[in-house]
Amino acid sequence: MTGARARRLSRAEDVAAGLVFVLMAALPLAEIVTRWFVPTGIPGSLDLVKHLTLWVGFLGAAIAAREGKLLAMATGALIPEGTFKRVANVVTAMVTAAVAGLLVWGGIELVMTTREQGSTIGRDIPTWIAQLVLPVGLAVIAVRVVRLASAHWTGRVLAALGFIVPVVFWWNPELLFDRTVWPWAVVLAVAASLGAPIFVLLGGLGALYFFTEAQTPYLILSGAYSLATSDAIPAIPLFTLAGFLLAEGRSSERLLRVFRAWFGWMPGGTAVVCAFLCSFFTVFTGGSGVTILALGGLLLPALLKEGYRERFSLGLLTASGSLGLLLPPALPLIVYAIVAERPIEDMFIGGIIPGLLLTVMIAAWGVREGLLRKAQHTPFRPGEAFASLWTAKWELLLPFVVLGSLFYLYTSTVESAALTAMYALIVQTVIHRELSIGRDLLRVLVECLTIVGGVLIILAVAQGLTRYLIGAGIPAALLEWTQLYVDSPLTFLLLLNLFLLIVGCLMDIFSATVVIVPLIVPIGMFFEIHPVHLGIIFIANLELGYLTPPVGLNLFLASYRFQRPLFEVMRASLPMLAILGIGVLLITYIPWLTLGLLELMGR
Repeated sequence: MTGARARRLSRAEDVAAGLVFVLMAALPLAEIVTRWFVPTGIPGSLDLVKHLTLWVGFLGAAIAAREGKLLAMATGALIPEGTFKRVANVVTAMVTAAVAGLLVWGGIELVMTTREQGSTIGRDIPTWIAQLVLPVGLAVIAVRVVRLASAHWTGRVLAALGFIVPVVFWWNPELLFDRTVWPWAVVLAVAASLGAPIFVLLGGLGALYFFTEAQTPYLILSGAYSLATSDAIPAIPLFTLAGFLLAEGRSSERLLRVFRAWFGWMPGGTAVVCAFLCSFFTVFTGGSGVTILALGGLLLPALLKEGYRERFSLGLLTASGSLGLLLPPALPLIVYAIVAERPIEDMFIGGIIPGLLLTVMIAAWGVREGLLRKAQHTPFRPGEAFASLWTAKWELLLPFVVLGSLFYLYTSTVESAALTAMYALIVQTVIHRELSIGRDLLRVLVECLTIVGGVLIILAVAQGLTRYLIGAGIPAALLEWTQLYVDSPLTFLLLLNLFLLIVGCLMDIFSATVVIVPLIVPIGMFFEIHPVHLGIIFIANLELGYLTPPVGLNLFLASYRFQRPLFEVMRASLPMLAILGIGVLLITYIPWLTLGLLELMGR
């Protein structure tokens, strides 16, 4: 395929995926308007939005595969370039082809079963048509991973040998029946550590365990379909889109001006500004990666210019990249609420004080640094302070749009997310005119789709593994063990903190939520720990895991963004890791920090 033809096909794919995304965002907005005139709204609109989200997720994952951006464990980045790296790429692609092929098989079975049932969505659209994106998307992902495995056809052919695995299991589905899967599980774990996408590890483990019970991957794709079309899932891509729109243009500069005008007079004022600005951006961009990559180039020079040590500055920005994960409407709060079956609004309220606490603790360390180093600070000028507020008023109103629509307009979470995305679009295209719909919107949509697709495919296939674990009685066994050997809630919470710290540095926050939360929720209920408190503890620990050496994700992102050796970034982040660790313990053992606002609001 020529380069020009490949670019045209990629452009067509981007346009098609972007149109699906726009339609998915437009339907909730149309539902809000329609309810003003017809109380019942648009018949079947939510069902259509959920299935469009399914398409957004798997089209986005296919685009992520095309760009080589499927989410993987950070350990793959430790492998130096050379022969071993090239071999590792071929091996991981081979394993990816094998697992994706098995999942394609499950997707085909799901489509055929649904077609026989004759179910429909929306205005009599056959459900199986919407489900076609599952096997087709997975097949495209597999082919693209194989193609990118090597620059030479030899490597690609070797990687394509992975497609033999689903063929073998197709003809011999009983191959692993009632047998141990540990050797194959080790292969998946090694492949993941070498850089295979995370969905391969989770989907592969699920497939292996189902084969031991003489069941096909159909159950994995059935679980994937159920999760991807759950009521609140569409909020994830819509809030992420709002964040990406916010990151366009000069919003970061306007917000930096605000925080600097109001807090820059303090000792360590610029460090305080960095903590709060990063926290604000992470809330809306969906994860720490976007924040570090988007703001690092702006904030690191500002810190160095005003006299802060380079090591401190690296540590501050590396830690600040994930500070906003507890503040509404951060995506981890939404995903936890979906998996744990808790009201999303309760998770939003419960995360406010803990999220602010962690941000203030990092900012306080910045004050200490400013005092010790006698760093420059900006005198407080009332005129500049109020002028900065006026300049950034539209960005600062964004949290009020989210919470106001939820609690005063009584919109659903999905509708609130759609309003937030529309608001961000209007601010950037109409008010500030820093984003052109014709020139820039498709690019932003595709960047957002790449992130969303990488997240949603993990959530989807992890649901299959979770189904197996629940069916195998793992949560009940853990509860029984805990009842025997753990005699107090305080001990359980300490053990939970240690366990989640390890999980957080090995798994991304989204896959960990889907796999781990169903295991710990019953134990939390046994010890009478409030479900929202348990959720905030969970997310706070995984936020800490982003900084935990040697494979915390923020460490690798900061090393890449600031072009500093990984060990240097690790050493710079250790004080921040200790500070946030203290904060996590405070959140764990002082339930009021999470539950105080909920009690005040009578929830």
